[in-house]
Amino acid sequence: MGILKPGIKLFTDEGLRIDGRRPDQLRPIKIEVGVLKNADGSAYVEYGNTKILAAVYGPRDPGARHILLPNRATLRCRYHMAPFSTHERKSPAPSRREIELSKVIREALEPAVIVEAFPRTVIDIFIEVLNADGGTRTAGVTAASLALADAGIPMRDLVAGVAVGKVQGILVLDENEQEDMYGEADLPVAAMPTLREITLLQLNGVLTEEEFYKALELAWQGINQIYKLQKEALKKRYAGAEEEE
Repeated sequence: MGILKPGIKLFTDEGLRIDGRRPDQLRPIKIEVGVLKNADGSAYVEYGNTKILAAVYGPRDPGARHILLPNRATLRCRYHMAPFSTHERKSPAPSRREIELSKVIREALEPAVIVEAFPRTVIDIFIEVLNADGGTRTAGVTAASLALADAGIPMRDLVAGVAVGKVQGILVLDENEQEDMYGEADLPVAAMPTLREITLLQLNGVLTEEEFYKALELAWQGINQIYKLQKEALKKRYAGAEEEE
């Protein structure tokens, strides 16, 4: 959240956002599954100019016995922003924010993964932000969920994520970087749509109770659209694989 600089307009006179979208409109979304040959599962996701690559390895024996659990798999997640993903070169070393978001994303995915099917194993999830333009944590959840499914790991449902912001008093779906930077509030949400279960809900900034529920409704609208695209991407991946056979 930041102070809007003089001369920066986040809405046109027609009420459209700076990238031409309506307040309730997602950015163009692109999803590909199975993009990495050497990973057990992988996915590439674009939310506008935010570009995310996710890879999954496992279930596997990590070698380190102390992290194993006797009745379930251990889920490990690393969220990382590439040095070239931001305007100014980022240090390759993990920042506090990356460590925090690794935990947030892992906790958003855990309810979906049937971890009890693989006791005494580890499932590793790697999320690499190739280009950051707002919404990296929610796009990361979406990509990681697809990579898990691509790895053949049993899941209760896919997890889809999107953020809703409050910009100059108006609720907007799927903020870009400028809207996130200069908005008054940001509400990242991730959920399992078929089960209607929210797995990630954070709020930066301030919303009234009425605004919060409207924002949540808007988030569900976006999540359902993204979920449909997730399923289409998986069908395309495996329909194509069957045709090759």
